[in-house]
Amino acid sequence: MTLLPLLCIGFAVAPAPKPLKIYILAGQSNMEGHAKATTFDAMARDPFTAPILREMRNANGSSRVCDKVWISYLFGNQIGDPKGEKQGQLWVGYGAQNDSDKIGPEYTFGLYMQKLVDEPILIIKTAWGGKSLHTDFRPPSAGPYEFNPFQLSKYEKQGKDIAALKAEKLNATGRYYHLMIDYVKRIVGDIKPAYRAYDPKQGYELAGFVWFQGWNDLVDGDVYPDRNKRGGYDSYSTLLAQFIRDVRKDLSAPKMPFVVGVLGVGGAQKKENAMVHFREAMAAPASLPEFKGSVVNVLTENFWDPKLEELVTRNDKVGKKSEELRKDASLTKEQRATELEKFRAELFTPEERKALEGASNREYHYLGAAKIVAPIGKALAEAMVRFRKGG
Repeated sequence: MTLLPLLCIGFAVAPAPKPLKIYILAGQSNMEGHAKATTFDAMARDPFTAPILREMRNANGSSRVCDKVWISYLFGNQIGDPKGEKQGQLWVGYGAQNDSDKIGPEYTFGLYMQKLVDEPILIIKTAWGGKSLHTDFRPPSAGPYEFNPFQLSKYEKQGKDIAALKAEKLNATGRYYHLMIDYVKRIVGDIKPAYRAYDPKQGYELAGFVWFQGWNDLVDGDVYPDRNKRGGYDSYSTLLAQFIRDVRKDLSAPKMPFVVGVLGVGGAQKKENAMVHFREAMAAPASLPEFKGSVVNVLTENFWDPKLEELVTRNDKVGKKSEELRKDASLTKEQRATELEKFRAELFTPEERKALEGASNREYHYLGAAKIVAPIGKALAEAMVRFRKGG
């Protein structure tokens, strides 16, 4: 009788591996990510971001590698070029590929998905800077891009070859939409190179899609000539709804959850302007009856840091001063450096100079600040997890 429990244990069947959950992250430069790792330390000085930093670092201060999250990232302009693709366990360095120490929202998205759900995860990321929804990511159901009357009138007055412009536009229309779809299909068609522990017996699920884009549409006054009026970006809302439908159709995932990271550069706005109108347009598809419970918005303006923005803006004066000193031929190199340091000391307190280290880019790239980008990734993950919980 005493041997019976041991025999039962010996014949216990190991639980079947859980299906691999695949999350697609797509967009333009802010999905690429421009927050340098050098800005991480600034998170420790903010009570809101300090707990997030603890998730991003090991006890010895090194950046954490995700144990259960792998990533396959296409940033090149064609599939199959090893110089335009990066794969491996999720870690620092999967941001914009002009610099290997940058992060985008993918890093904390993966860290928090790993923390909040117990399952193997693969992120497929496709992101390219300077890409629009109206042309570059234009969904197939929207049809070819057609110049509006404002554009046609403008080009005629400028004496441009409209036929040539139309041909060029037709060639560009939807190019990055198709590149994104083709890349996802390629990865799910042969998962093991992207997720080495993958067992075909466990299967996979396209578990969610994150869209983080908008800047190029926001600033395009030709495509959206009424952008300073309410409703001026209505066509973006239409395109985004078509985009969601087409992605689900083309990937055979009719119920795949969508999280939309609504453009939040500049933070909360005090008066009605183009940014407010664009945010409303970007958020609108989530309220359509057909998308109820399957499309949700994350308002990234909630994570903006106005104090850091002011410091970055003020720091522009340093660049102007440097240019002014450079033109002064009476000064030596050492004298210029001394004068510039004196100017900087008058412009910033020691505490402000320390805080300024939390930025590494311009406003349109969320200041290249981990203390902004990391909370965004976390919020995108939490929104995705709420789909799983039905809330």
